[in-house]
Amino acid sequence: MTTQPTRITIEARPQCSVARAWAAYTDPGSITQWNFAAPEWHCPRAENDLRVGGVLRTRMEARDGSMGFDFEGTYTEVVPLQRLVYALGPDREVVATFRDTGDGHTEVTVSFTPENTHPVEFQKAGWQAILNNYQAHAESTA
Repeated sequence: MTTQPTRITIEARPQCSVARAWAAYTDPGSITQWNFAAPEWHCPRAENDLRVGGVLRTRMEARDGSMGFDFEGTYTEVVPLQRLVYALGPDREVVATFRDTGDGHTEVTVSFTPENTHPVEFQKAGWQAILNNYQAHAESTA
């Protein structure tokens, strides 16, 4: 039996400032534009109380209405323009970091504790697809 890794890490490098990358990642109106893994899905709503103890809530739904789910995390660390940490329940955590690369891009790295229901590669591919959408959105609004 294969054990789950303790963390999965994905990355994007949008061509925009750290301030733009941060805003695209944290603004609820922006989140609804990119927070889905495939074109058949969308994010009809997002709320983001960007402070320690604040909650990030999003809704992902199939565009045809056949299924959907809510996503919720509670912030444990917020360092504006640099780092976000939020808990997905007692045993899972997401860490997002933002770094100016000095070449007009921002390196956005997201690491997360995988859940035990889906295969690791499925989770990594899904989260990376969402981050790719994020990158496209961040660049389109830069």
